[in-house]
Amino acid sequence: MALTNAQFDEIMHEYEERRALHRQELEERQRYVYETVLGYKELEDKTATASVNFGRRLLSGERLDKSALKRELEELARQKMTLLTEAGFSDDYLEMGYTCSDCKDTGYIGNEKCHCFKQKIIETLYDRSNLKALAKTANFKLLTEKYYQGEDLKRFQGAVAVSEKFINNFNSDYQNLFIYGTVGVGKSFLSTCVANELLKKGHSVIYFSSSGLFELLAENSFDYRNKQELKGIYEDIYNCELLIIDDLGTERTNSFVASELFSCLNERDLRKKSTIITTNLSLEELQATYSDRIFSRVTSNYTLLKLTGQDIRKIKKIARKESEDFQ
Repeated sequence: MALTNAQFDEIMHEYEERRALHRQELEERQRYVYETVLGYKELEDKTATASVNFGRRLLSGERLDKSALKRELEELARQKMTLLTEAGFSDDYLEMGYTCSDCKDTGYIGNEKCHCFKQKIIETLYDRSNLKALAKTANFKLLTEKYYQGEDLKRFQGAVAVSEKFINNFNSDYQNLFIYGTVGVGKSFLSTCVANELLKKGHSVIYFSSSGLFELLAENSFDYRNKQELKGIYEDIYNCELLIIDDLGTERTNSFVASELFSCLNERDLRKKSTIITTNLSLEELQATYSDRIFSRVTSNYTLLKLTGQDIRKIKKIARKESEDFQ
């Protein structure tokens, strides 16, 4: 699926705004240093003057040793750094900040789209669940064991440990996770935690509800005019670094869904692209609902993580109501 011109322009405008914001932040830090660090502004002016004067003398025909200018600038830089650090600032305080240091907020590295630009495209085209918004309320900092006890707690701790290993070894190991269990035990929460960490590391992640994924494929599969569009969708789904299919089993299951699911799992396996599936289905229900070959793919190629316990969403809802009643 390709971006429209308007979507492309909107993304590029966002990059322009990022650069403008970081330039403004740098200018404010510079002004603060000039006001609070005695002598720093004078050294800054000397640096600019030294370069300008050297250039003028070269243009006038003087034969000059460029290494002398280099030594002078290095000495001025050393003096500035000494003033800065002695005043309690970090040595990178006056360096330009970037949201993405790899492309310096341009969206491109050379002629190639940066990983951050590719993820921005994914978010624009496919992120119906608004993954970044989800990650603000579902991340490892907010992960808690307080809703689990006994065997449920052991399973939860084991699932978290496997998820952290999944993240740490993502660049070197091909892995897939199948997180299953009853309603409200933290399956989607855990998958979002993983997605958030990998996004921060610069990986491309597509996050779909199961119903959303198959609705998108159906919308484009049965319209002959969308052949090129459908080809792009498949390429993105098959080739993103991590695909998350949330709540498998909530879609309207039929032969089309079963066929598309198998194709997706099989193609991503061939390309060694990681997938996370969450579902309320038991393994027996998975086999009964889908084909034996899908069941075989999952049980042979995925680490199976079972979560059990109380419905956390229900517990939180009751707690909020009690709090409101108390007030």
